[in-house]
Amino acid sequence: MITAIVTYRLPPSIGLEACAEHYRKIAPGFRSVPGLIRKQFIYAEDGLAGGVYHWKTRADAEAFYSGPWLAGIRARYGMDPEIKYFHTACVTDNAAEAVLLSPHPEPARPSTPQSGARDEGAESKEAAE
Repeated sequence: MITAIVTYRLPPSIGLEACAEHYRKIAPGFRSVPGLIRKQFIYAEDGLAGGVYHWKTRADAEAFYSGPWLAGIRARYGMDPEIKYFHTACVTDNAAEAVLLSPHPEPARPSTPQSGARDEGAESKEAAE
């Protein structure tokens, strides 16, 4: 399993209410994205926004981020998003009363420099502490 944290800067004209309205409108469309387990839509008061994505594989994530989604981000916000990938060993989901375990970590591999993407597999140990 892979977690990707994606961020981009919103223009000053888009605040929390407008951002949340847009997220609510597009959220149902993510139900059919191949390999996507879940997505959290995020917004910070300093205008940074994006998502925390939980993927079955990095290949699923990279396929999604290189397609029409990227073109939409560029068109709406005039920038490439920042994407960090993390290996995810397990997820505790209290709402579902479940723990999801990754069967095997994906092998580490260099990141391709697309869309500001960086490989953060080495940071996953630090993030767990």
